[in-house]
Amino acid sequence: MHKVIYDTDPGVDDAMALLFLHRHPEIDLIGITTVFGNASVETTTRNALFLKRDWNIPAPVAKGASVTIAPLRAERPWPAMVHGDNGLGDIDVPETIDLPLDPRPAHRFIIDTVRAHPGEVRLVAVGRMTNLALALKEAPEIATLVKDVVIMGGNFYVPGNVSPVAEANIHGDPEAADIVMTAPWKVTVIGLDVTAVTTMSRSYLGEMAAKGDKAVKQLNELSQSYIDFYKHAVEDGMMVHDSCASVYVVAPELFSSISGAVRVVCGGIADGQTIVKPDGRRFPPGDWDGLPRQIVCTGIESKKVIDLIRDTLLRA
Repeated sequence: MHKVIYDTDPGVDDAMALLFLHRHPEIDLIGITTVFGNASVETTTRNALFLKRDWNIPAPVAKGASVTIAPLRAERPWPAMVHGDNGLGDIDVPETIDLPLDPRPAHRFIIDTVRAHPGEVRLVAVGRMTNLALALKEAPEIATLVKDVVIMGGNFYVPGNVSPVAEANIHGDPEAADIVMTAPWKVTVIGLDVTAVTTMSRSYLGEMAAKGDKAVKQLNELSQSYIDFYKHAVEDGMMVHDSCASVYVVAPELFSSISGAVRVVCGGIADGQTIVKPDGRRFPPGDWDGLPRQIVCTGIESKKVIDLIRDTLLRA
């Protein structure tokens, strides 16, 4: 069993990834930590509690960061045009959910859980990396105790989605992302290189909903406006960014990758750009030297990934 803490900012594609993690028989979802990004942290935390309640997910929820790790960064407007004003496609979600939160902030929940299960916990982070960076700053030794970190974010050989060179999760807190990429733990980066070519059509999701239970039907409902948003890039479908990271946990063989040190640009017109120094390439001395070798996914068997998502979500 893979012990997973899911660090997330629900978020439509976050919701699909959450249901995958909850339902896959080889995954033990031991915690959900929230972060600001697709909406405020108050909204993303409410959404996590809402999905926990409606989908009968036993994992505790811990509320996380509400601002970037660099305090002088100005927050941009929430991407309501992508995820809706409420973060879940503007389906009907109560203002408050009568479920308790874990009393610890998300980064402390991560620290305590990793220490309690040394060498076992896999962090699946699909939003801004702020909670992970805060955990590293407070308890740097957890880098040696985490099994690995799987990130949805970044782009290396394809354009970004919030600027020509930057992907949204990394661009939202570049300083935090650079801390995470350069820490001495194993990071796998699932970025736009693979997620932008992994799409699920409206009809495919509709067929899943017709066969599935209440949770899958609800997922179909909250995804409709998200699919509408993607009409500029996908023919009547959506990119399943965060679910790709969840799939990697159990099926890494469906991905191809390179390895090397990864840095994140912080500031300027390339703010949030992710850059890998591939192993085996020689350069003059620079800021990538002496850093951990991380894994950057560059290829994906998209149809097999989509089918695995379907098969897992239909396990009721």
